[in-house]
Amino acid sequence: MPDSVYLFKMLKLVSPAVWETLYMIAASGAMAYIIGLPLGIYLVVSSNGHILPNTWVEKTLGTVINILRSAPFIVLMVALIPFTRAVVGTSIGTTAAIVPLVISTAPFVARIVETSLKEVPSGVIEAAQSMGASPWQIITKVLLPESRSSLILGAAITAINVVGYTAMAGAVGGGGLGDLAIQYGYNRFRTDVMIITVAVLVIIVQLIQTLGMRLAVRYSYGRKI
Repeated sequence: MPDSVYLFKMLKLVSPAVWETLYMIAASGAMAYIIGLPLGIYLVVSSNGHILPNTWVEKTLGTVINILRSAPFIVLMVALIPFTRAVVGTSIGTTAAIVPLVISTAPFVARIVETSLKEVPSGVIEAAQSMGASPWQIITKVLLPESRSSLILGAAITAINVVGYTAMAGAVGGGGLGDLAIQYGYNRFRTDVMIITVAVLVIIVQLIQTLGMRLAVRYSYGRKI
């Protein structure tokens, strides 16, 4: 059984990595939604037959999003090193890792939002249009409220996706639990550190999933999830 000295050393080693991972998830997730949410909304409303149809813009935007989503995160992170250095002044560390995390996650958010908004029945939108609602009113008072439980679940999926990205970011000095697993668990043959790192990542994912499910049920309109 581990003694108190060992537990203290492990806690001192793992705690900063946990906070770095949570910092990357929160910061990159928030910024990805600032970019991805309006993109997802525009993908829907500009589609053929919707409230602001513009097929050319929709297809162009969709193509750009698909290209960004096609790039593996670890490749994108390396390719963006000059850009990351220009934005934050360094390419190493948790703050630097947020730049490629945002660029990689925002297109994912856009597709998640698009999928959620497309679940809103067309009859509800047509009813709003017949009452004279403007496109902005339809977006803010119909599309987003009607799909909020799906959007919450999508946010949970996005956050879990970012957890995986942060672990990969550790391979190139991004900090966090991934960096801890590589530097101490792999390079120093510390199996105990590797096991604890994986266990903490699993716990974070479970907490995000559980919170997302509960919020989605709470804010659904009596729908079963």
